[in-house]
Amino acid sequence: MLIERYKLKLNRYTSLSKVGVLAFLFSLTIGLSAWTYYEDPIPTGSFQLVYPANFGNRINVPADNPTTKQGVYLGRLLFYETALSAGNKLSCSSCHRQEKAFTDGKALSEGVDHVLSTRNSMSLANLLWTRKFFWDGRAASLEEQAATPLSNPHEMGQSLTISAQKLSRIQSYPALFKLVYGDTLINGDRIVKAIAQFERTLISANSRYDQYLRNAYQPNELEQKGMALFNQFPQPEKGIRGANCAHCHGGAKTYMELFHNNGLDSIPKDEGIETLTGLPADRGRFKVPTLRNIALTAPYMHDGRFKTMEEVIDHYSDHIKQSASLSSFLQGESNEIGGTSLKLLPEEKKELIAFLNMLTDSTFISNPAFSNPRLRIASNK
Repeated sequence: MLIERYKLKLNRYTSLSKVGVLAFLFSLTIGLSAWTYYEDPIPTGSFQLVYPANFGNRINVPADNPTTKQGVYLGRLLFYETALSAGNKLSCSSCHRQEKAFTDGKALSEGVDHVLSTRNSMSLANLLWTRKFFWDGRAASLEEQAATPLSNPHEMGQSLTISAQKLSRIQSYPALFKLVYGDTLINGDRIVKAIAQFERTLISANSRYDQYLRNAYQPNELEQKGMALFNQFPQPEKGIRGANCAHCHGGAKTYMELFHNNGLDSIPKDEGIETLTGLPADRGRFKVPTLRNIALTAPYMHDGRFKTMEEVIDHYSDHIKQSASLSSFLQGESNEIGGTSLKLLPEEKKELIAFLNMLTDSTFISNPAFSNPRLRIASNK
């Protein structure tokens, strides 16, 4: 175990003064980047969040939790820390796996008590620009979002107080918290702040679509047609065909902070944001997720009902369910004059899939700065 390795190394320094031991602990690292090893000093100072200009500068970083290199370092450790769960069974990464663009590939996730979650695990890509979190938008910050699964009895199942006590007993953490916060106090507030700092660095901006936007990639014919369909709304009276996707997923980030009833059910089983607002017009409305890395984040929708992108496109093309709260932009949109559904052609569906595959960011899912540092240490023994 990693902590046992710490203890073995500390035993070699038993003659050091207390100050010397503390300095040694500060020098421990668990690999913040491809060239950082645990013998190297922990990076410190302000963390520069790098992203394309077309993503915009409306980022969301609270004044009381500025992003620092040491904070991101600690947050990454905590993101992969199983001690934050009851029985040391799960970590944040259990439901947010890097190779799946920080989703888990399941319709519903299983918590420490083997009870399934009520909604699908969302991707953590590009949360730096987000202001409302979860499918129903009930959390107003990444810090608040991070606290919820940690303490939920059917997710990680452990109070933040107990998590703080457990971390205090692990040799390396008090010194790390001191490096980040100025003293060795470990509490729930500091835990979620560090995790949020790490999660703000999970920026996906190097897909083929991004490369196209900066004139570094030329889409093939299928991708070009799919992109045009994606961004166009249907105007059959003018002979213009479209898939009407950009209404919710337009812009460089393929995401707008909107909540919609997208016609999954005529009588929604899950009330969505109506549980927060109490408005019948909000029944079955859920947050619009990013489409970045969509080919990696199946299954889809808030309940994970669709296993493939083809099923999702079929839904929007032919199977929208009417209801009193169905979002207006889905009503009466068709590629046929007088039609009641989009009625995309088979070849158009293939073209859309080709474009959606352009949104896969292979550098994001392989970036060592986002990976499990403990596994990396094991591979460097």
